[in-house]
Amino acid sequence: MPTLHTYDYAIIRIVPRVEREEFINVGVIVSCPSAGHLQAAIEIDIARLQAFAPQLDLAAVQPWLDAIVAICRGEPGAGPIAQLPPRARFHFLTAKRSSVVQTSVTHVGRTANPAGIVEHLLERMVRTPR
Repeated sequence: MPTLHTYDYAIIRIVPRVEREEFINVGVIVSCPSAGHLQAAIEIDIARLQAFAPQLDLAAVQPWLDAIVAICRGEPGAGPIAQLPPRARFHFLTAKRSSVVQTSVTHVGRTANPAGIVEHLLERMVRTPR
């Protein structure tokens, strides 16, 4: 019987007009402490985002999205938050904030394949259904 790992995840969203609370999902963050796994992935459907928010300057938002991925990886150039333990980085990244880049509430799941959960969540929560 395979070992099931509990993981936490949050969906990364772009909220072009914070006061309207409308958003498009553009990525995921997954934390699985028992497997030593912390990962973020971003996939932006540019055409969909431009149709939804033509006034949004994606070039201004992209560095914030890149920072999420870099912090999850613990990259030295990502600042002091990236040097924290993985769980602390996850909690920092998923903290409630009022900005153009936000995350959903944290959800919990179980998997036998922690490395594959990011791809699974991208397919279910970010990519446009086929």
